[in-house]
Amino acid sequence: MDDLMPWGRGNLVTREGAGGGGDSPEPAPTEAAVRNLPFYHAPVLLAEVVAMLQPAPGKLFFDGTLGGGGHSEALLQHGARVVAMDQDQNALKHAKERLKPYAAQFCALRGNFRNFPQIVEETGVSGFDGMLVDIGVSSHQLDDAARGFSFMRDGPLDLRMDTESSRTAADLVNTEDEAELMRIFFEYGEEPNARRIARAIVKARMTGPIRTTFQLADIVSVAAPKRSKRHPATLVFQALRIAVNDELAALHDFLAAAPRWLKPGGRLAVISFHSLEDRIVKQTLQHLAAPFIDRPEWPEARKNPDCVLKLVTRKPIQATPQEIELNPRSRSAVLRVAERLPV
Repeated sequence: MDDLMPWGRGNLVTREGAGGGGDSPEPAPTEAAVRNLPFYHAPVLLAEVVAMLQPAPGKLFFDGTLGGGGHSEALLQHGARVVAMDQDQNALKHAKERLKPYAAQFCALRGNFRNFPQIVEETGVSGFDGMLVDIGVSSHQLDDAARGFSFMRDGPLDLRMDTESSRTAADLVNTEDEAELMRIFFEYGEEPNARRIARAIVKARMTGPIRTTFQLADIVSVAAPKRSKRHPATLVFQALRIAVNDELAALHDFLAAAPRWLKPGGRLAVISFHSLEDRIVKQTLQHLAAPFIDRPEWPEARKNPDCVLKLVTRKPIQATPQEIELNPRSRSAVLRVAERLPV
């Protein structure tokens, strides 16, 4: 981890050769150069994130899903400092290269954002002026057939965000029983044909293991033929990705810990891409921003001991038609923001 950290414990200091010690900082890359990077990923709702987090010199931010580095770069361009995390080693490598001109302001750590308290604590940082997570799959991950995130390209049935984690989607598909597969598809994908698809998978793997994205997509397509513009395997792949990476539990863990790391007036911004995630974010932020809570069995409402936030966005912020035209993957993105109350 130390080779990724440009500052000493507890202080953001310039590392020699990283824009300090009399050296001039490296010039920021042009937009065209950034787009040609191998891990380029268009950050969604970028202008909205910047407007909500209000980056400025002297402020410190946490980016829990570094990805291609687009959101972090925008914060750094406004003079802020950023502690970023990602569990994808390739993302860290390429984002670190992209953000090299900001090395004196930037620290990249490897890990799942659900574990950020333990990991960030090692830097000596104790609080942030803003925190951001973007709960989506990057364009690079979708376009890389070897990662198995998309059924539009044939590749190994992997779907791991962290390529060093032990269990792949193929392991899950080939070992779980029909009932568990049905639960995963229904609970994490809200797939109406979950039972039929689970039964088809169990039957298909009797003749040999299911190893590739095309294999699984074909099985699903036969079991639940296309009835809309959406590919029949869309929700199944979503469900498997969530199960393999334990994404919903990770989101719960992050949201439970994040408020304690926000300075008074600091803001928490969360970008989600489907209803399961957004429901968790919405309900959690509403609870943390409710001064009182009430239950039918109580004679009257009581003060909410968990009330530490106030909602900044009553309704989620969505991409503009212009952004959707430039980046169709932003169509389903929603942004919710809350602010830490004074202590």
